[in-house]
Amino acid sequence: MRAEKQYLIAEVETHLKKSDYVILANYNKITVEDVAELRARLAAEKAEFHVVKNSSLRVAAKALGLPEVESSLSGPTAVVVGGKNPAGVAKILKKFFEDKQKLEIKVGVLDKKVISADDLKKIADLPSFEALRSQLLGLFMQNAAAFVRVLDAKVKKEEKPAA
Repeated sequence: MRAEKQYLIAEVETHLKKSDYVILANYNKITVEDVAELRARLAAEKAEFHVVKNSSLRVAAKALGLPEVESSLSGPTAVVVGGKNPAGVAKILKKFFEDKQKLEIKVGVLDKKVISADDLKKIADLPSFEALRSQLLGLFMQNAAAFVRVLDAKVKKEEKPAA
């Protein structure tokens, strides 16, 4: 294998190792300004957008043991990797698509499982981690408050006849 190809494959492998998810996108209609804007938006989640060759991505994905994404490797391909919050990255990509109508998500890989573009849209619609945590805490507090009200009513009921 030529040194150039080895370098390109190693570079793609480096990108793929940055996170436990990879999102493949078709960047066919995107301008340079759009790419700069998308990269700036992704930087908030510490994610990165990289244009890659399909052949290099195919070899690097196979070397890293990622699932088969061969059917998605047609046309121009970019990868989105990095950061710890794949849901936040999916939200950014969905919002970018809604704003520009240019970026097309091909497929994603999360924890070495292939995820369709529709599933990524569903993930993007989920509330943020902070919102989910507060909802869960609210549920705990609601049950605890109801329990305290029941105990208080029981105590007040028992105190009335004794007085």
